[in-house]
Amino acid sequence: MPKFINPALVKTNRRNVLRGSLLAGAAAMTAGAGMAGTPSKRMAPHVAPRPAAPKFILAEAEAQVAAPKVDLSGYTRVRQELVAPPFAPAHEQVATGGPKIVEIRMETKEVLLTVDEDTGASIWALTYNGSVPGPLIIVHQDDYVELTLANPADSQMEHNIDFHASSGALGGGGLTHVYPGEETVLRFKATRPGVFTYHCAPGGAMIPYHVTHGMNGTLMVLPRDGLKDAEGNPLRYDTIAYIGEQDFYLPMDENGDYKTYEVAGEDFSDSVEAMRTLTPTHSVFNGSVGALTGENAFKAKVGDTVLMIHNQANRDTRPHLIGGHGDYVWENGKFANPPQKDQETWFIRGGSAGAAMYTFLQPGVYAYVNHNLIEAALLGATAHFVVDGAWDNALMEQVMPPHVVET
Repeated sequence: MPKFINPALVKTNRRNVLRGSLLAGAAAMTAGAGMAGTPSKRMAPHVAPRPAAPKFILAEAEAQVAAPKVDLSGYTRVRQELVAPPFAPAHEQVATGGPKIVEIRMETKEVLLTVDEDTGASIWALTYNGSVPGPLIIVHQDDYVELTLANPADSQMEHNIDFHASSGALGGGGLTHVYPGEETVLRFKATRPGVFTYHCAPGGAMIPYHVTHGMNGTLMVLPRDGLKDAEGNPLRYDTIAYIGEQDFYLPMDENGDYKTYEVAGEDFSDSVEAMRTLTPTHSVFNGSVGALTGENAFKAKVGDTVLMIHNQANRDTRPHLIGGHGDYVWENGKFANPPQKDQETWFIRGGSAGAAMYTFLQPGVYAYVNHNLIEAALLGATAHFVVDGAWDNALMEQVMPPHVVET
């Protein structure tokens, strides 16, 4: 089985890439070429020689080299240990001390993921740290994020990362292209508070291909003095529920069965054809049907306040907590704006993240769904919160149980 990356080509193209293959691919698409070369099912499209980087990318790179270096000698360095979703890394809700340099490390991993055990649907997921979505990163406003991004030598594909929270160089995507066996370090200042999408964006049709294969996640930038309501009163949460909604477009054969592939990238041509329908075969939370239900359901107690972070890197969605509400909702995900109150359903635009805070008032099972109920019930976009505690009849009471009515 041939590798999708030609090591000789890597060396030849390395200094021409200029971390700008995203725009090179985009320029080719704009010109109607789509991508250089016609990929087969056994060869990823970026094997073909890239066109030269656009002039403005060259100018941007030259400007960065010429720019004065930032003096970071007064900053404290801290290491954030990332954890697998749906959990959040250890963090302070209110920052102590001045801005810091927060060091994190992520490794791109291409893993065979079962999307639905009942149907046997699977995909070669493209991931950060092996999970769909990628891990939640948490810093405070004016901190620096310093990411080491590594692509293992046994990977099939080129990867990078675009942080919607950052400024310049395509969100860092233009500076982070890594081939198998390479790693790079990117540092940027988190200037805007909120929750933001990050995702892979190698170039051309590979951008939606990587995003719809799971290569996306969320960065939360907290205000240094913590979250607040519209009047400036502090808001605190007991825990975070991190939800990444993922649309998958799994190719099928002539019998309607899901196809299988031996390695990552082999499904490229079939996936592009499936993606063009704009009709997902699955819309799931955290990578697979039932990933956040049953034994994997969120656990809470009456009185707990949960911050629900919801990311959708590609399609619009409308989260709803059945039996609960959004006490405070940052629908656009940006904490500099006052939160909305008492929302029943909120709207997350494709390519963004949002946040909602709720204090549970009753025990029981709460279903957290995409309130396009077709996607929730038929495509998999459902999670559960299992809440312990005492029932409050003042809030809800079954006055009379169901019974037969004589006519």
